Amino acid sequence: MTTHTGSNSAASSKNNVVFVVSVVLTVAVVIWALATGDSFVATINDVMNALMANFDWLYIFGETILLVFAIVLAISPYGKTKLGGDSEQPSKSRLEWFAMLFSAGMGVGLIFWGVAEPLSHYIAPMAGIEPMTEEAMRFSLRSCFVHWGLHPWGCYAIVGLALGYFAFRLKKRSLISSTLEPVLRSQSRGAIGIVIDIYVAALTVMGVATSFGMGCIQIATGLDYLFGIPTTMLTIGIIVAVTAAVYTWSVVSGIDKGMQLLSNGTMILCAVLMILTFVLGPSIDIVRGIMVGIGDWLVNFLADSVRLSAEGGDTSWIRGWRVFYWAWWLSWSPFVGIFLARISRGRTIREFVLGAIIAPTILSFFWFSIFGGVAFDVADGLDADALAAVVASPETSPFVVFGQMPLSVVLSVIALVVLFGFFVTSANSATYVLSMLTSQGDNNPPLFKKLFWGILLALVAFAFVVSGGVSGIQTVAIIISFPFFFVIILMCVSMAMAIHKEHHEGLPPMTDDAADDATKGS
Repeated sequence: MTTHTGSNSAASSKNNVVFVVSVVLTVAVVIWALATGDSFVATINDVMNALMANFDWLYIFGETILLVFAIVLAISPYGKTKLGGDSEQPSKSRLEWFAMLFSAGMGVGLIFWGVAEPLSHYIAPMAGIEPMTEEAMRFSLRSCFVHWGLHPWGCYAIVGLALGYFAFRLKKRSLISSTLEPVLRSQSRGAIGIVIDIYVAALTVMGVATSFGMGCIQIATGLDYLFGIPTTMLTIGIIVAVTAAVYTWSVVSGIDKGMQLLSNGTMILCAVLMILTFVLGPSIDIVRGIMVGIGDWLVNFLADSVRLSAEGGDTSWIRGWRVFYWAWWLSWSPFVGIFLARISRGRTIREFVLGAIIAPTILSFFWFSIFGGVAFDVADGLDADALAAVVASPETSPFVVFGQMPLSVVLSVIALVVLFGFFVTSANSATYVLSMLTSQGDNNPPLFKKLFWGILLALVAFAFVVSGGVSGIQTVAIIISFPFFFVIILMCVSMAMAIHKEHHEGLPPMTDDAADDATKGS
């Protein structure tokens, strides 16, 4: 009895440290951004430029290595291993599972960049490609396929696999630090583990709050463009409050209720939007774009996965787009990966990888082919200056393009609703993950934590919008995500060691901490 009480006391102490310090760090960054303004932005931009100049190779090769590791693990004999007990079955259907994982991991970004990114690459491709030509169009779709395809989902999958395996099969706590136990041993439950958990919580707040802020801005500008509602701080404040209320209700009601309902509804509307856009747009050109784009992507996949520069050694496009994206996906990988693990209990490693990497990649290909195809069609009637103006405002670009199509208002309204749905589900999953991370990995964190993080995320996002520092904080999230690359590599090593040990020596005995965790809900 004494030992058990001591264990609970230690867990509670660690729990409080992670919670308090992660909140303090979040507030400190917000105050820094609000207080210093332009100098804050200049400082972090300098750091970001130095990071890209010195470590672009690490991002490029590193993301590819993570993808290869996930695929090799899936197709190996270890792919039959379940994220849970051998007799456990998934609690959700494949469609429900896919809707939740896709909504959490990509949704908002697809609406934001679905039109703007294809046009960006079309009018300003990599050095050596003539802008606004057939070659530029093909390069644009291929690049979108690379940026939103296998690589980011490979990064997410590694975190999800590690968490799912250690938490549900080995009965460890649902924390990043627990996945490193084979490498760090007892330190994974000591000071080093605490630092890692604090770091992951702070990184999650920065990554999600910036996307929260950008999503609010896009909804506000969409309402302005469609209905003439001014994009004021009051408008954005109302959007933040409504969104926070919905996702807080959702996370409080539970993943199997609110989150599942929202993600399913959003994915249905997403499908409706894609079908309508395809039917009302240049359908034949879109089909041709899908076929040619996939062919170009396959032929150039290896070269694009390791490319560091364009013709003549120009690195500007690679660093400005690919390295930036790889860093951004890395900043999102802790919370998306942890959430994927939470909803994937009972699935095999092979099924998890196919569902979390291949399926979203295919959907992303169709998304960019459809909306990119419509954007290219509209671009034929615009001059270079007009195109540049559309690209310069990615938050309004979907509405500008829809405005040139039949049923423009219907398409734009559906896009706004889908954006809101994706926005809410991403914030929902992040709120849940933050609550879990700061509750000692409890898969059913207390209501107080859910309410607290839901409200704090909204306040932080609004503060970033008010200060005009959303892009600056996005850069902060990317900068602080850099060390996580080394953490995720250790996760790969740790998972390989643990799986190899299980299949050759049997499952390891449950630790005292793990036994305590096993009594908690999953």
